[in-house]
Amino acid sequence: MTRFEGVHVAIVTPFTDSYEVDYQRLHELCNWLIDEGVNGLVPVGSLGEYATLTVEERSKVVETVVKAANKRVTVTVGSGAPSTKQAVQWVQHAKDVGADAIMALPPINYRPLRNEIIAHYKDLSEVGLPIIAYNNPLDYPTDLTPELLKEISKFENVVAVKEFSGDIRRVHKILEETDLEVLTGVDNLAMEGPLCGATGWIAGVPNALPREGVELFRLSREGKIKEATELYRRLLPLFDLDAKPQLVQSIKYMMELAGQPVGPTRPPRLSLSTEDYNQIKKAFNRAVQKVTQ
Repeated sequence: MTRFEGVHVAIVTPFTDSYEVDYQRLHELCNWLIDEGVNGLVPVGSLGEYATLTVEERSKVVETVVKAANKRVTVTVGSGAPSTKQAVQWVQHAKDVGADAIMALPPINYRPLRNEIIAHYKDLSEVGLPIIAYNNPLDYPTDLTPELLKEISKFENVVAVKEFSGDIRRVHKILEETDLEVLTGVDNLAMEGPLCGATGWIAGVPNALPREGVELFRLSREGKIKEATELYRRLLPLFDLDAKPQLVQSIKYMMELAGQPVGPTRPPRLSLSTEDYNQIKKAFNRAVQKVTQ
């Protein structure tokens, strides 16, 4: 069963110049992305700077996105938290306010044992929302291998995986060994993922270029290699930034260039260097010029 087809934007959290959450801007951003054709919104993930939000802010961000979406697209809420108890509380909150699903990291504060990972997902599953397990061994201590995913997929509500390892071979193995739906998690595999069987993409750069992201994923799903490759190569320098630690600063700057400013990042994330911004601007202008020719 396909639940998460298409492009689901891991939406950023807009801030004012004084680092307050700009909920009105967030609502506007949700509407713009939906109007541009995305299939889903994913608030309070890493791109949403969830770790910098207070409990009250995080709750209101989720509620704002759910209200703005108004069931027009899927809302999948990030549940990352220091403890399983806190993660369960965020899943319950998402369920209570009408979200559709959860994107769930394994335990994040240390390298957990196998049985601890399994117990974590068991507790999350029992809340009753569909879960996309989030595998990101680049930034967190756990690698949700296909063998481990096979184990946690036994829980009723673990139905999909966001695959962020950067190894496209994982898509094949997961599909062979589990019944999970696979979503591409890293932007620079946005073409290869659907060609290998991924049905969805939890996307970063499409915060700024949603139409291009939707078109690329469609072309790839339809096997239109020539057209997909042409578009993919234009966007690849931007996509590569999604796999780097400074992805939030980079993507927020892309949004400014796209005419959708969302303010700064919260410390400890600081502004990038002028050289970094110049490189992003050069890649962005090249991508947009070629796309619109």
